[in-house]
Amino acid sequence: MKAAILRGVNQLALDEVGRPAPGPGEVVIRLRAAALNHRDVWIKTGHYAGLRFPIIPGSDGAGTVVEVGQGVDGNWAGRDVIINPGFDWGHNEGAQEPRFTILGLPKDGTLAEFIHVPICQLSAKSAHLSWEEAAALPLSGVTAYRALFSRAGLKAHEKVLITGIGAGTALFALQFAEKIGALPCVTSSSPAKIERARGLGARAGAVYAEAGWAAEFGRHHGPFDVVFDSAGGAGLNDLLDLIAPGGRLVFFGATRGNPPDLAWRKVFWRQISLLGTTMGSSADFAAMTEFVLRHAIRPVVSEVFPLDRVADAFAYLETGRQFGKVVVRIP
Repeated sequence: MKAAILRGVNQLALDEVGRPAPGPGEVVIRLRAAALNHRDVWIKTGHYAGLRFPIIPGSDGAGTVVEVGQGVDGNWAGRDVIINPGFDWGHNEGAQEPRFTILGLPKDGTLAEFIHVPICQLSAKSAHLSWEEAAALPLSGVTAYRALFSRAGLKAHEKVLITGIGAGTALFALQFAEKIGALPCVTSSSPAKIERARGLGARAGAVYAEAGWAAEFGRHHGPFDVVFDSAGGAGLNDLLDLIAPGGRLVFFGATRGNPPDLAWRKVFWRQISLLGTTMGSSADFAAMTEFVLRHAIRPVVSEVFPLDRVADAFAYLETGRQFGKVVVRIP
């Protein structure tokens, strides 16, 4: 089969490798589309823990079951599915166990024509989704769902500020919040992305690169019951100023690093909850896919590249110009 292989840091190439066979309790899926995440970029550039090469990257994928292993009901053959990229979460809904891993490292991922995974990792692909939309859903969708609902407990009519709109996870958070009747606002470095977010239900937006943006934005649109963030960094204190007393900051990354001087007094005096989160459990994934089906949510796809242009797909994601998910179509 054809697959994108990382043979070392920034050594990505399309190559021929052996087609996988299903083990007991597994199936082989003929992938139709895969989607990139920033995790894939960090693995490619060597900025991720537990690196090993060669590896087929890619956490997100959708396709058709073409072969079943021992102990798997033969009726799975021919079904269109999406893959839950989180393996071995464990029995504690509160947090993943140490054995938890994400598809694409250490296990070969979805940027290939075929993949074998345990049957427990599969959910039915909703008929309202294209292959590209289905592939865009798993990692970002479950991360946003758990952050908003399992961790932050977002409710209808609450105000939520979603930072970095244009990224896949932030866009899912916007779509999910809008569907339950919450009141979402967004931030971005791009006025054009804010304008596009309005079309998805954002009530207002702020350009965070502008000096004093938080105070002005807070006067008109805050305070917020929930702030949803993956950047961290020096701007985190601005976000604390925008949170209502008793509000929640839910965060799942630190792309801008640790905040240099976190204003702890703002946290404890105003009874703010800091809620860390990563990916989601199998229960979160099932709830997320059911939510997407019930509300007929269509993931936002920014660009689609064929598998033989997978290097271009990575390069595009690294520019930061995307609005939505970058998807690789597998012919």
